[in-house]
This record gives sequence, C-alpha cells and structure tokens, in this order.
Amino acid sequence: MDILGWVLIVALFAVGMAGAIYPILPGALAIYAAFFVYGWFFSFEPFGWWFWIIQTLIVVVLFVADYMVNAWGVKKFGGSRASVIGSTIGILVGPFVIPAFGLIIGPLAGAILGELIHGSEFNRALKVGWGSLVGLFTSTVVKVLLQGAMIVLFIVWLIFN
Repeated sequence: MDILGWVLIVALFAVGMAGAIYPILPGALAIYAAFFVYGWFFSFEPFGWWFWIIQTLIVVVLFVADYMVNAWGVKKFGGSRASVIGSTIGILVGPFVIPAFGLIIGPLAGAILGELIHGSEFNRALKVGWGSLVGLFTSTVVKVLLQGAMIVLFIVWLIFN
C-alpha cells in the first residue's frame, strides 16, 4: 500500500505542475489533494495547523494571482475589461479548439476580439493581445514557482516533523 500511496502522491504532483502550464488541469488543487492522500495512506500527524494554513494561503494566492497577473498583462498594455474577459475565455477554450497551439493562440485571439468588440483599432487590439501573452507567461512562471514551493514545503515538513 505504501507504494500505491507514493505513486498517487507523485502523480498528483505531476498533474499539479502540468496544470501550471495547461490551465485545464487542476494544478494547485491536485498538489493540495496529494497532502490528503499522504494523510490517508500514511498519517496526518506530521501536518499541524501551520502546514495547512500556509498551504491554503498559497492556494488562495495562486487562484487570485492567476487571474490578476493575466488581467495585469492585458491592462498594462492598455486593454479594457472586454479584452480581459476575452483573454480568459481564450485560455479556457483555446486548447480545445486548437490542441497544439490553443494555449497561446486562445488568449491572444480572445484579448484581440474583446478589444475589437470594445471598439478599439486593430493595432491597439493587437498590442493588448500581446499583453495577454505577457500576462499568461508571467502567470505561468508564478504558478510554477508557488506550486513548486508547495511541494518543497511538503517534503521539508515531512523531513523535519
């Protein structure tokens, strides 16, 4: 059973880290679920209140930062609320419409379309679309770092508790 527990934990960590890049996967939630798998298979004893508070705060920061950093990229390049919404829809729909490149084309096209619907000129909409990509890549880096920190904190907590 120990091997099954660790296989599930590692698989959830892998899904979590993949979710940092592919937003359809439940990134931070998969990593968070791995902590419960550890508890069910082994013990919840190593985890105290501080562990759960810190990990929960990281998950909350991840969810807020994910949206905020994407919106920041669009806004930084002069985008409207419509382009933020378009970019968000593009992130979710793009990978399904164009499997290989939808993750990049989706938010770009969504931001451009949102800005055009808002009434902006094409050149401005293109600039805002570029901002959505800057936000997407920045958000991905933030997610990789914070989700990596969740995993490292888990390992350190197990070693020292």
